[in-house]
This record gives sequence, structure tokens and C-alpha cells, in this order.
Amino acid sequence: MRPGCLIVLFLLTCPAGAAAQLPGELLRPEAPPKAAPEEQQPPGPQPGPRDAAPRRVPAARRVRSLSDERAESRFAFVLRRSWARARPHARSRRVKLLRTTTPDGTPELVLALDELRAGGHSRWVRVRLPMRPNGTTGWVPRGALGAMRVVHASLRIDRRRLRATLRRRGRVIWRSPIGVGQPQWPTPPGRFYVRERLIPVDPRGLYGVFAFGLSAYSRVLTDWPGGGMIGIHGTNQPELIPGRISHGCIRLPNRAIARLRRLMPLGTPVFIR
Repeated sequence: MRPGCLIVLFLLTCPAGAAAQLPGELLRPEAPPKAAPEEQQPPGPQPGPRDAAPRRVPAARRVRSLSDERAESRFAFVLRRSWARARPHARSRRVKLLRTTTPDGTPELVLALDELRAGGHSRWVRVRLPMRPNGTTGWVPRGALGAMRVVHASLRIDRRRLRATLRRRGRVIWRSPIGVGQPQWPTPPGRFYVRERLIPVDPRGLYGVFAFGLSAYSRVLTDWPGGGMIGIHGTNQPELIPGRISHGCIRLPNRAIARLRRLMPLGTPVFIR
């Protein structure tokens, strides 16, 4: 993990009034698990490596939904650097350059919302983008993404009630009280997804026993190294939960996030309200 990212993760999780100092190597990527069979099913025929976006969108185009962000959603890893664009056209305005790895060095992934099909093949995919402003979406050439993986879980963060709820196929399978951002450093609302799974080196430290990196960014702390990324993680101060206690991250008791680790895979949609 790069030093700049460590500064961001530390600041977003330290309690109010705590001295900000550069921590050591506190987080490392979790070893990627083998995908379950249901997470390997592509939504349709997969293009070859030379499949490129057409210069013009065919008149007989067809757009279909890939994710409802509740009971069934799809995500894909980024296989090659590619621009996400405002419209499904190679000459459309550039929105974000997607790379194959995150700032923390983990494989980059995007939540797939819709696909544009033409001539029997998927040409473009509309995705949620890990960037500021939160909620930005863009169209990516299908050939820049790997196979679609299916997720049947979704996480809801309620900032008013200070509760988190995980559902699978619409059924509640996990709940927990949470800590969220203080009023001056609020946890941003919106629709996001699980971008990273990280293991703290010291399970008794700042991040507890586990951490999820989200596609969300702080609206306030925009000048921090790494851009102010938001995460969900454990804590070494469980007595502060529930409460408005962080610089934007979502904190869970260690026992709760240890169970969430077993239930919530990469690509899971996260709705913060």
C-alpha cells in the first residue's frame, strides 16, 4: 500500500482530537477467494480480445439492465486501462481513466449497471465509477472488462439510526450498530460498492480485524492524499459505537465485521442514506 493511502485510511478512522501521525504498514490485501459458481456466470456472450467499441451506435442497439443493486448485481474486474465515457461512443466525453489496480494495489473492479448490445454482442457497459463526485457513472468498452460475476447481497447503511443491514436475495442475514462520520466530516450518502477487502496487520489496532474499501469518497476531505477514500472496518474503540465518531468511515465492532467478512463479497452494492 502506498504511503499516501495509509495517511488517508488513518485520518478517516482516528477519533476526534487524536494526533494524526503516519502509521506503519497497517493493511494488506486479502488473498482473493475462489469465486462461487453463481459468481462466475456471465450475463451473455463474452467478446474476444479484439472486440472494440463501434464508432457509431447501431440503430438496432439494445440496452439491458445488469444489476438491480438489491437482490442480483454484477461486477467485473478491469483488464486493461480504458476511459469511461459519458455516452457509449468512442468519441464521447471522457469521464475517468480506469486502471487495472486501485491506489492500494488491489485489482480494480466496477459495478456493472447496464450493457449496450449490438449485433449479438455486448459492446459497452455502464458502470459505477470510484471517483468524486460520488454517484458518477460512465460507459466502458466491454473488451476492457473481465467476466461478469454475480452478487446476491446488498448492504444498507442508515446514518440516522446508526445501523447497518445486509440482505441476501432480499432477506436480512446480518445487522449491526455502527459508527459514522462526525457532522463536520460526514459519511457521504449515495450508492456505492465494495471495491477492496483488506486485512489489518494488527487486529488490535485502528482498523480492527478486517476492512472493506468502498467506491465512496469524502465530500469534505478532498485534499487528503488518495482523495479521501471511505471504508468499512473494525475498531479498537468499540465503546464509541453506536455514534458519530469518525472522519467519514463506517466503524463496526470487531465481532460484527468478522461475520460480515464471511457474508459480503467484492462487488456488493452499498446504499448509504
